Amino acid sequence: MPTKAAVSRLSTLGRWRLPEILFWLAAAASVPLLTEYHLVLTEIAIIALFAVSLDLILGYAGIASLGHTAFFGAGAYAAGLFAIHVTNDPLLGLVAGAVAAAILGFATSFLVLRGADLTRLMVTLGVALVLGEIANKAGKITGGADGLQGVFMAPILGRFEFDLFGHVGYVYCLVVFFVLFVVARRIVVSPFGLSLLAIRDNPLRARAIGIPVNARLTSVYTISAAIAGVAGALLAQTAQFVSIDVLAFHRSADALLMLVIGGTGYLYGGIVGAVAFKVLQEILSVWTPQYWTFWIGAILVAIVLIGRQRIGNGVMGVWARLTGKGGAA
Repeated sequence: MPTKAAVSRLSTLGRWRLPEILFWLAAAASVPLLTEYHLVLTEIAIIALFAVSLDLILGYAGIASLGHTAFFGAGAYAAGLFAIHVTNDPLLGLVAGAVAAAILGFATSFLVLRGADLTRLMVTLGVALVLGEIANKAGKITGGADGLQGVFMAPILGRFEFDLFGHVGYVYCLVVFFVLFVVARRIVVSPFGLSLLAIRDNPLRARAIGIPVNARLTSVYTISAAIAGVAGALLAQTAQFVSIDVLAFHRSADALLMLVIGGTGYLYGGIVGAVAFKVLQEILSVWTPQYWTFWIGAILVAIVLIGRQRIGNGVMGVWARLTGKGGAA
């Protein structure tokens, strides 16, 4: 049975702090105030959700991955195919994307968790590459290199139709993102989440004190895959098209870059990193269209060098040191 001190600690961790409340109020205010940027904000919400899903396994469980895009792509293709062949209801499509990605995550978790960090990196990358090749070859089903076309979505809840300006799509993505963020936040401040931190820091000691290490890692890997699948499904539904690019390596690399910028193990690091990454991309691609990736790489190197006491600290790490508080966890 948990002690009173442990229960009190969990209760403290689970409280919503003022900066968090203000952040989500600002996000809600962007709906009426930033209507001309809804298309860009929709993309930010999707990639931020994807980064948060990666942070669950990297920042909290210590599972390094270069192939997290496999779950993103699985969710996108599942939602697209579900809309074409079953029903084009958006909410049911989200469920289809989450289930498909969760099944893939659970099935591959036994391969991923068998090795150490380098092995895991190679296995996750291999899974993504294999899935990308399957999607390319199965052109009759996925559309191959031409992409999956003919994805038309019904109005959300039968009332709100997707529009060309992305207004409905942004609100839809923002609401889904918030709900899943609350779920992820609740996970990391629960006893389950604290056990993940113990496994991340010292898996041998965690196993010695009775924590079922493999079962916990399999569970969080599957949950993370499901959330990534929802992010992919949101992209398929808002774009109403699924390109084979959803399985490209650069998506996993971009998510890792967002976490390096924002900070791992904070949840909000994925959001901060996604916003910073997209803003930098927009500014640098206008300033220097041919070499914007060079400057992002240079910024990444600078961040790592400045925060080398703990690589991945990022913006949230700086915030934690200044305020003496952590992130959501």
